Amino acid sequence: MKQKEVENNKLLPFMVDFLIFLLLTTAVCLTTIASADSVDSSPIFYDSFDQSFEGHWIVSEENDYNGVWRHSKSEGHDDYGLLVSEKARKYAIVKELDEPVSLNDGTIILQFETRFQNGLECGGAYLKYLRPQEVAEWNPKEFSYETPYSIMFGPDKCGSTNKVHFIFKHKNPVSGEYIEHHLKSPPAVPSDKLSHVYTAILRPDNEMSILVDGEEKKKGNFLLADDFEPSLIPSKSIPDPDDKKPLDWDERAKIPDPDAKKPDDWDENAPLEIEDDEAVKPEGWLDDEPKEINDPDAAKPEDWDEEEDGEWEAPTIDNPLCEAAPGCGEWKKPMKRNPTYKGKWHPPLIDNPNFKGIWKPQEIPNPHYFELDKPNFEPIAAIGIEIWTMQDGILFDNILIASDEKVAESYRMTTWKPKYEAEKEKQKSEEQLSGFQKVVFDLLYKIGDIPFLDAYKLQIVEFIDSGKKQPNVTIGTLISSAVVTLVICYKILFGGKKPNVATKEGRTDSAATINQGRTGEKSEEPERGATAAAASRRRANRRET
Repeated sequence: MKQKEVENNKLLPFMVDFLIFLLLTTAVCLTTIASADSVDSSPIFYDSFDQSFEGHWIVSEENDYNGVWRHSKSEGHDDYGLLVSEKARKYAIVKELDEPVSLNDGTIILQFETRFQNGLECGGAYLKYLRPQEVAEWNPKEFSYETPYSIMFGPDKCGSTNKVHFIFKHKNPVSGEYIEHHLKSPPAVPSDKLSHVYTAILRPDNEMSILVDGEEKKKGNFLLADDFEPSLIPSKSIPDPDDKKPLDWDERAKIPDPDAKKPDDWDENAPLEIEDDEAVKPEGWLDDEPKEINDPDAAKPEDWDEEEDGEWEAPTIDNPLCEAAPGCGEWKKPMKRNPTYKGKWHPPLIDNPNFKGIWKPQEIPNPHYFELDKPNFEPIAAIGIEIWTMQDGILFDNILIASDEKVAESYRMTTWKPKYEAEKEKQKSEEQLSGFQKVVFDLLYKIGDIPFLDAYKLQIVEFIDSGKKQPNVTIGTLISSAVVTLVICYKILFGGKKPNVATKEGRTDSAATINQGRTGEKSEEPERGATAAAASRRRANRRET
């Protein structure tokens, strides 16, 4: 009995520890579940532009920004957006947030859609996330290029520039200066007219990602010099701005040999080329014949007035006698390279005994150097669009700020994805239709080449050309073209028949008509041939284009 009590006493501490472990594990699980449940599934900011931007967004009143914003539907959709409506303009508009958003507390996702409905050759479509007005001292109605921002993000394309910008401004805690830091090797801008969604994810572990259409195209770390230019953390040392190169500092690695002498036989005045003394004038050379003569067929114009126009001179032509001869005019010996030519003499180069290398200022400690574990972003209090573009038709939509990546993904799937899929399907259909159009039009042109349609060939070609000039030729138009062409053929084959009435010679009227056609064949054929030739020229020109 005592032995059992002893054994139970030994097990008691283990049981207590096990119960404590279970309680702690349960508490951690409940805390995790509670934390997960407490994640806000709604965005911090979202604008779908279903309603007009007027009264919510503030258009800049600065003189340079005269582009007109429109509340407009995306082409092919019932979905509205904020539209850039004019070419070659500067645009500026801003939306103030209800409360400033901190970029230093947890994950932040910046996301928006844009569509280049007319393409993009030169222009920007990026957003600026602006610092608080009371701190940065700016006014929404004066929003411009100089308005302070924390982050600039979005597509930009012009000339050699083709990138999805990600730039953040960070205050140097030592100097107080705000420095722009640009993401290195950013992704390229999609080159089509479809809707695209751009996402920037800022994570608390200093990592960041750029997504285009939900696919990660670039990732980086805010603290790494390999990812941002210039590096967020400055170098510990810098070149001394007050250091000056000594006057006797010699940076020449090679110098002319001071002991070298020019050879006595070196003639610097010798010409590069000399006459070829061995050359002989070709036989048949016409010394007395000029290379050009007056045009014997030229005549002075009847309205030539020598008092006003001066003495008339006949234009010159190449002397035809020179074409069969080796040459005309005075013969001169040809030139050849001078074998004794050496040019200007220069002493050879030798190693410089006084060479000290390329001078650089000495390094000194960087007075603005600092260290940090994570960037200290300025909060954002407004979203602005400040762009200059040569294209119109740029549409902004579904601008979002969130703290949960799943929320941003959900909005992509429900707002952007259906539009994009519909646009891709339409693009595919148009490409297929384009191939079908070519087949049908080629068939119609072949119908126009049928010999008995020569009299109507020009009209048929003009009709087909008018259909091809339409920007979006539909199946119905193509069928209509085919039907009209077939009707023409039908009328020619069957619509013009007359009763066959016998003549005195025992032939029908139709036979007589054919005979009449033969008698008039000489007068009709040139006109028909000209018509066919004109149609052929039109087709040749069209195919060249």
